[in-house]
Amino acid sequence: MFFTKNHGVIAAGHQATAQAGMEILNSGGNAFDGAIASMLTSCVAEPGLTSLGGGGFFLAHTADHRNILYDFFPQTPVNKKPVRDLNFYPVDVNFGGSIQEFHIGLGSMAVPGHIAGIFHIHAKLGKLPLRVVAEPAINYARNGLMINNFQNYLMGILEPIFLASEAGRKIYASPAGKLLNQGDNLIMSDFANTLEYLVVEGAKAFYQGDIGKKLIDDCQAQGGYLTVDDLAHYQVIEREPLLINYRGNTFLTNPPPSAGGTLIAFALELLTKIDFTHITFGTAEHLHILADVMRLTNIARKSGFDQNIYQSNVIQEFLGETNINYYQEMLVEQNNFVTQKVNKLGSTTHISVIDDQGNAASVTTSNGEGSGYIIPGTGMMMNNMLGEEDLHPHGFHQWQTNVRISSMMSPTIVLKNDQPEIVLGSGGSNRIRTAILQVISNIIDFKMSVRDAVNSPRVHWENNHFHIEPGFSPSELDQLNLPADNQINFWQEKNMFFGGVNTVLENTNGLISGAGDGRRDGVSLPDQGFCLNQLTN
Repeated sequence: MFFTKNHGVIAAGHQATAQAGMEILNSGGNAFDGAIASMLTSCVAEPGLTSLGGGGFFLAHTADHRNILYDFFPQTPVNKKPVRDLNFYPVDVNFGGSIQEFHIGLGSMAVPGHIAGIFHIHAKLGKLPLRVVAEPAINYARNGLMINNFQNYLMGILEPIFLASEAGRKIYASPAGKLLNQGDNLIMSDFANTLEYLVVEGAKAFYQGDIGKKLIDDCQAQGGYLTVDDLAHYQVIEREPLLINYRGNTFLTNPPPSAGGTLIAFALELLTKIDFTHITFGTAEHLHILADVMRLTNIARKSGFDQNIYQSNVIQEFLGETNINYYQEMLVEQNNFVTQKVNKLGSTTHISVIDDQGNAASVTTSNGEGSGYIIPGTGMMMNNMLGEEDLHPHGFHQWQTNVRISSMMSPTIVLKNDQPEIVLGSGGSNRIRTAILQVISNIIDFKMSVRDAVNSPRVHWENNHFHIEPGFSPSELDQLNLPADNQINFWQEKNMFFGGVNTVLENTNGLISGAGDGRRDGVSLPDQGFCLNQLTN
């Protein structure tokens, strides 16, 4: 069968997010144009996960073999102020059986980077005019998108945040004041106007113009940190991706000061000691290996990595031969023994793209849960990154001023012979790194198709709890013999807790195929994949 229409493959968290990127690819755009179109559209289609008021990371591999990590994650403010003067407060969020406390308000907002990232990356890598790239998002925002099942679930969880302000109720509530439901049409007219304005005026309209002034005025009057200096000094940072070799494949991901990519690299280094030739996916032996790798990674993380995340030599020390060998020996010893015995939300979304020219983009963005504050007249909710407990393990308001906030977000590209092989990333807070680790291992170690690699059941180890999705053999689970202080948590159904790994894979025959993670209603387009030779089997 011949396919001549499509010019790449996209995997994303929503049908409209993926469709926007495909529209731009098929209009002559490259992978980076397609990714930016999807990023903008995700702010409309996935409002519980991302916003232009947040930030993220964009990992690019270009057809001429350059690798760049664009860091546009939120920055801590330049100055602090007394906690008593802040608009910073908790809200209780009901997960259906358990209540979790989130912190929102103007005092929870860090300096946003998403808009700066869009314009910077497009100027560096884009092919089509930005006004063209932004058209799908503008059309969706103006004409509306029907709320699907997963977004309905997210909005229901985050209802106290979505409806925290009159501006939020104007967008996300019915005329009767009730939160919009599945099947309702979500229209974001103000956001459509904002995008049209930004496309014409550029990022300066936010960071130095009228939009930023509204944000700063409200922060200073109502208990936020942000000032003129915070917005004026924000910069996108271009970083060298973290690079390691995994079984002859080049693994590229997000370097420090973000933590997630380095922790995935550490876990992969441990796995290199394991011969998977005679190990079957989902067996007790396999699950023991995953549990031990995840547990040892957490131990290593607490033994100096987090404290030194802003040190220039943190990668050399943490991924150095001495440190890796120490934990590899522990892993081998434990698994020799074993074989003899034989809900944080994670408000993040991910987009993966490979085009027919050899460009690849891996993009992860987030708004936290949102601060509840929407800049007047823009339809744009700001982040609550200073109110994210996972991002501030030493406590709220203890952050260092004027630095990038560390993140678990880990957009990743795996190269084979310097060509994109796997493009992936995930939402899921602390589960991002274990979800990505498992999908990479599923593809490389178990030779799975991309759909099987993404949709196979997952596990996650944290704080002496080993979480297991359904789908593994009961007889194999009966053979698990974890340390006595470990508790096994069996989940009754696949859940967004275990991430949302939207993935694109190119095989040795040039067939590019994708898989959106069903745990978060992920989508891959085109459904049948795309062959660089325009021919599939």
